[in-house]
Amino acid sequence: MECPRCQFENPDDNRFCGGCGAPLDKTCPSCGHANPSNSRFCGDCGTKLAGAEPTGQAGSAAPQSYTPQHLADRIRTDRGTVEGERKQVTVLFADIKGSLELIQGSDPERVQVLLDEAIRTMMEAVHRYEGTVNK
Repeated sequence: MECPRCQFENPDDNRFCGGCGAPLDKTCPSCGHANPSNSRFCGDCGTKLAGAEPTGQAGSAAPQSYTPQHLADRIRTDRGTVEGERKQVTVLFADIKGSLELIQGSDPERVQVLLDEAIRTMMEAVHRYEGTVNK
């Protein structure tokens, strides 16, 4: 488990960071709720926590798989300066018009290829402006 304060990599069963001594409660990435280190899901909002075993649900890819390395590095570098910071954000909600009709009765693998391309295009636009993808 990576320490949120110093980024020291700790064994999953540690309750305190071996690098800085900070408590290693799992903070929910969605709502910020502090959960015990053995929690798999947030006790406040139900979000899957880092280190939880995969559930096999679609769309549960880790942010590392879709966040460009330069943005991930910037987030890690700036983490201490942005914690608790208020700022304006732009949120993109997208719906693919007619997607249900398009995929109805289609081969699931073909549908995945079609939808992945649309999602990849949207993510590239977000990343071009140094945005991050939450879900």
